[in-house]
Amino acid sequence: MPLPTRGYAVKEAQAPLEPFDFTRRDLGAQDVLIDILYCGVCHSDIHQARNEWGNSIYPMVPGHEIIGRVVRVGSSATRFREGETVGVGVFVDSCRECRNCREGLEQYCERGFVPTYNGYERDGLTPTYGGYSTQIVVDETYVYNIPGGLSLPGAAPLLCAGITTYSPLRYFGAGAGQRVGVVGLGGLGHMGVKFAASFGAEVTVFSTSPTKERDARRLGAHHFVVTREAQNLAPLANSFDLILDTVSAPHDINALLNLLRRDGVLVQVGLPEKPFEVDPFSLPAARRKLAGSNIGSLRETQEMLDYCGAKGIEADVEVIPIQKINEAYERALRGEVRYRFVIDMASLKAETAL
Repeated sequence: MPLPTRGYAVKEAQAPLEPFDFTRRDLGAQDVLIDILYCGVCHSDIHQARNEWGNSIYPMVPGHEIIGRVVRVGSSATRFREGETVGVGVFVDSCRECRNCREGLEQYCERGFVPTYNGYERDGLTPTYGGYSTQIVVDETYVYNIPGGLSLPGAAPLLCAGITTYSPLRYFGAGAGQRVGVVGLGGLGHMGVKFAASFGAEVTVFSTSPTKERDARRLGAHHFVVTREAQNLAPLANSFDLILDTVSAPHDINALLNLLRRDGVLVQVGLPEKPFEVDPFSLPAARRKLAGSNIGSLRETQEMLDYCGAKGIEADVEVIPIQKINEAYERALRGEVRYRFVIDMASLKAETAL
C-alpha cells in the first residue's frame, strides 16, 4: 500500500520550494522504511532545483544527504533493524550488472545509477523524490550504517560532501609527504581540508575570501592563499602533488594546473555551469593530469563513515527548519553559511501535524 508522505518541492525552474504531498512505494522484500531526521542542503540541490544543469524533472523534492531511523524492514531485509540510525546518499540503486557495478564501483554504473532525487526508478517511469521529506523507502543495499559518536546533523553532509572529497583524496594518495591544495572553502572544500589534514598531508587552501583564513587553519590547513591576487600564485608554481578543486563558480583552471608539480593531479569535483577552457600547454609541460571524481561507491562510503566515526570528523553545519529553505538557498549562493545547511525534519513533521 503506498505511503502518504509530505515534503517540500519545487515545481518549475526559479519557483520557490513549497509543501508537497506525494506517496512512497510500500516496502518490497529488500527495502527499509526510514523516518528522516535530518537532510543536508547540497549546492547541487540548488543547481537542479533551478535547472542549471538542464536535466531537471518537476515536481522535484531535493535532498541526498539523509540521516534517519529505520522504522520498518522488508520481509527479506537483514542488514538493519528497527530503531537503527542510517544514512542515504546520492543514489538509491544501480543496474548491478555492468562491469563497474560488479567491481563495486556503483557510482560509475554504465547504465546510470538511480539518483535519490531528480531521476527515475529502474522501471524508468517512477520519479525519485529526495530527503526534503518525512520518510523514504530504499533497498537496504543502498543504505549506510551511521557510527555512534557523530552528531546526526554533522553526519548528514558526509553522505555527499564527505564522500565526494574523501574518495579522490584516497584514490590519488593524499597523505604524509604530499602537498595538497583545496580550492574553495565551502560545503565540499571544508570537508576536503579536514580529510587531507587527517591523512597527514600538508594542506593549502585557495580562496577568494580573505575572511576565511582563520576557519581554514582551524579546519586543519597549514597555508592560505587569496586567489583574487594573481601575484600570490606565482611563487607556488610547480609545488603541489594534488589539487582538489571544489568550486562550482566560473574560475581559471589553468592558473591551478600550473601549480602542479611534474605528474601532479588536479581533481575536479565542483561542477560549474559552463565548460572550462583548458590551455593544452598546461598539461604536457609537466606531465600533469586533469581528472574528475564522482562521489564514491557503497563500500567506500561506508568506509568513509566509519573513518569519520573513529576520528570524530563531521561537517560544520547550521541547522534550519524546512520553512527557511528558500532563504537558505539564497544565503548559500551568497556564501553565508559555514559550511553546510542541514534541515531538521522535526519542523516538517510539526507542520504536517497541524
